Amino acid sequence: EYGEVDHPIDEGRAHWAHPIDLHYAIKGIQGWPKLSVQVFCEDMYGRTQLVGYGFTHLPTTPGLHRITCPTWQLSGSTMEQVQSYFIGSGPQLLSEDLISSGADRYRLQTIASGTVHLSLYIATRNFSKFGIDT
Repeated sequence: EYGEVDHPIDEGRAHWAHPIDLHYAIKGIQGWPKLSVQVFCEDMYGRTQLVGYGFTHLPTTPGLHRITCPTWQLSGSTMEQVQSYFIGSGPQLLSEDLISSGADRYRLQTIASGTVHLSLYIATRNFSKFGIDT
């Protein structure tokens, strides 16, 4: 969801400390949820641009987990990089499904763009009832 903006004093790190409460009902590990992220920045002219995509698999064991999610962005052609510098827009994915799907993502030319650090608390219930070991 769009809407939360952090204007950090330290330009190397932004803090987004808002709880997310999700509930999933599943009967097996296959199709276990993944968390997809898109990181945006706001430049000094107030323009918002995408600076990274990333995803991570959610842990299957209960408890507190600290997760590091590397992010990447499309590298684009030289012309697109020049355009991005002056206009503030760069190449973006046509389908967000590519973020967490490795099927077609291997063909993309990307560059690393940073890391998102997550603290997640996972609670499970009735897994043993369905034969799921955690």
